[in-house]
Amino acid sequence: MPSWPTLPSLSRTYHDPLHGAIALDRSDPVEWLLIQLIDTPALQRLRRIRQLGPVSLTFHGAESSRFTHSLGVMAIARRAFAHLANRHPELRPHRAAVLCAALLHDVGHGPFSHTSEEIFGCHHEAWTLRILNESQPVRCLLDAFDPTLIQQLELIYSKQHPIPCIWQLVSSQLDCDRLDYLMRDSYMTGASYGSLDIDRILLALDYDPASQQLVVQLKGMAAIEHYLIVRYFMYAQVYNHPKNLAATWVLQQAMERARQQASLVADDTVTAWLHQREHLTLDQYLAADDGVFLYHLQRWQHHPDPVLADLCRRFIHRDLLKTQDLTAHSPREQQAILTAVQTKLEQAGWASGSYAGLRTTMSCGYTLYQRGIQIQTADGLRDISDLSPLVGTLAQAVSRHWLIYPREVDIANLLPLGAAPQI
Repeated sequence: MPSWPTLPSLSRTYHDPLHGAIALDRSDPVEWLLIQLIDTPALQRLRRIRQLGPVSLTFHGAESSRFTHSLGVMAIARRAFAHLANRHPELRPHRAAVLCAALLHDVGHGPFSHTSEEIFGCHHEAWTLRILNESQPVRCLLDAFDPTLIQQLELIYSKQHPIPCIWQLVSSQLDCDRLDYLMRDSYMTGASYGSLDIDRILLALDYDPASQQLVVQLKGMAAIEHYLIVRYFMYAQVYNHPKNLAATWVLQQAMERARQQASLVADDTVTAWLHQREHLTLDQYLAADDGVFLYHLQRWQHHPDPVLADLCRRFIHRDLLKTQDLTAHSPREQQAILTAVQTKLEQAGWASGSYAGLRTTMSCGYTLYQRGIQIQTADGLRDISDLSPLVGTLAQAVSRHWLIYPREVDIANLLPLGAAPQI
C-alpha cells in the first residue's frame, strides 16, 4: 500500500489536570505565537522549577512546576479575555498582549521559585523583563509578531497600560495568575478547601468602559467571596505553614554557609549565584534551576565543613528544624527567647546563627492593592469590602511569629509558661 505523507497537526494540545485539554490552533496567529514561545528554552526551563519551591517537604504532592502553572494562567486568561471581548469588541486588539503576558509572567523565576528571592535577593519580575529584551529566541518571536509587543508587555507588568483591565487580568486582586495558583496549589497539596467555582467567576467578570477597569457583576459576588476565603486559607494553612519556614531556613543557611567556604566544589553556575548574585548575566541566570542546586546540596553533604554538610543533609533528607509559635509574646520577649536558645546552642557547640532564628508570616485574604475588586451596582462601582462584611473581615491581616531551632535541643525550660506547642 502507498504511504501518504503525514500532514502537520493544526493544533497543539497540552493535557492539564485542572483545565483539561488546552488546545492551541496553529492557524491562529496569536496561538501560533504562544506555541513557539512555549518551545523556547526560557519557557522550557520552567519545567525544572517547582511551583512551590520546598513546600513539597511539607505537602508531598506539591511537585508541579512553574511551566504547568504558566500554561494554566494562559488558559484562564484566554477564557476570560474571550468572554470580555465578546461583550466589548474594543478589547480585541489587545488579545496577543494579554495572552503573552499571562504565559510569560513567571519566566523570570529562579530555582525554588519565590524561595530564591529570599535567599539570593533576585526579583523574578525584573528578570522577566530582561528575558523579554535579551533572550534572543523570545525577543525575536515577539518582535516578528509585533515590534511594539514587548513594550505592551512591559506596560502590563508595570501596571502602566493605558487600559487598566488589560493589566488587571494578569496582576490584580482578581487575576488569572491567582485563580490558577490557588486551584493548582490546592489540588497538588491536597488542601480540599481550595476548590474554586472558576466558571462562575469568569462569567461574572466584566469590563467598565467608563473607567476601563476589570469589574465583577453583582450576581457574581458570592463566587468572589468564596475565592477570597480560599485565598486566605491557602496562605494561612499552606503557603505560611511553619514547616515551609523551617525548610526555607535550612536552605538559606546552607547557601550562606557555602558562600563562606574558601574551598568549595561548585560549577560555574552555582559559583556565580553564590558570589556575584547582583551581577549575574542572563546566561548564568537561565542556567540555574532546582536540579542544579539539588545536585550541589547532595555533594555538599560530604563537605569537610560540618555545618554545611549537616545543613545540606537536613534539607536532602528532610531532617528539618522545629518551629515554636511565639505570636503571644511581645517582640522583646521573642528576642529574649531567641537569645536564650542561641546561648544554649553555643554552649552545646552548635553554630547558633545557622540553627536558630525568628520568622514572621502574614496572612490576608484581601487588600485594596491595585484598585481592589470593583463590583457593578445600580449606584456605580463599589469596592467589594464596602458591600461584604465577610470581605471586610478578610481584609484584616493576621501575623504569626515563629522561633526556628533544632529538635535536638530541649527548649522547654526557656519558654514562658503558657507557650504554644511545638510544630
